[in-house]
Amino acid sequence: MDYKKSKAPLSTVPRDLNELESFTGNIYESLMVLAKRANQINAELKEELNIKLQEFASFGDNLEEVFENREQIEISRYYEKMPKPTLIAYEEFKEGQIYYRNPARDKK
Repeated sequence: MDYKKSKAPLSTVPRDLNELESFTGNIYESLMVLAKRANQINAELKEELNIKLQEFASFGDNLEEVFENREQIEISRYYEKMPKPTLIAYEEFKEGQIYYRNPARDKK
């Protein structure tokens, strides 16, 4: 998924716990689904950021280091301004884009 186009808010917003519970019927199950998805999103974003910053890795001193640092800072600021993984996960969950299952419930 393209997280850059997410409609998630950039700051924390209070949520209604009853709405969160209505997704799965159990608030703790809903929170676990959100937490696991947020961890997945965070890992993907971190890997993407590391790949972009690897392009600027230099193993020697050169005069262009100041310019490269400026580009690194711009890339890092861009990722800092993105919505947090938990907010992206909540938006996906609210829109029904997350597939989840509970094996304990499936056995019954």
